[in-house]
Amino acid sequence: MKLSDLHAEGTRERIGTVTFTPEDIIRFAEKFDPQPFHLDADLARQSLFGGLCASGWHTCAGWMKCFVPYWTGEMKRLAAEGIVAPKLGPSPGFRDMRWLRPVFAGNTITYFVTFVAAKDLESRPGWRINTILCEGENQDGQPVIRFESKVVEFP
Repeated sequence: MKLSDLHAEGTRERIGTVTFTPEDIIRFAEKFDPQPFHLDADLARQSLFGGLCASGWHTCAGWMKCFVPYWTGEMKRLAAEGIVAPKLGPSPGFRDMRWLRPVFAGNTITYFVTFVAAKDLESRPGWRINTILCEGENQDGQPVIRFESKVVEFP
């Protein structure tokens, strides 16, 4: 079974939610993006954001945090139906990463994946490159992140 057999082009799936606590925002920023508006609520209030907000990379990592359990659940669901799930490998990259609005402490982001297209690899029979649209919306339904990713599918 191929990913495109499971999800028609344009199929959008909700993959999970993440609530961004002040502690999580600061912990991530201390390790990976130590800018003042990610580290200190007082300094963040004085920034152009006006409050403590998550790093865009943290918001992106939230998408992956939701996608892995979503896909694991899909593989189990398909197996229970007697269907062999497609093998998905690493991503060879992404493009057009957009952080559309800040994710503030206390925001809950709902993440989605949309199957966009698949292309067979001529150099590797049975292999494909899938294109997916990755998105997140805050609790008010406002988009906060969007990017396009490629995912390897192999036999």
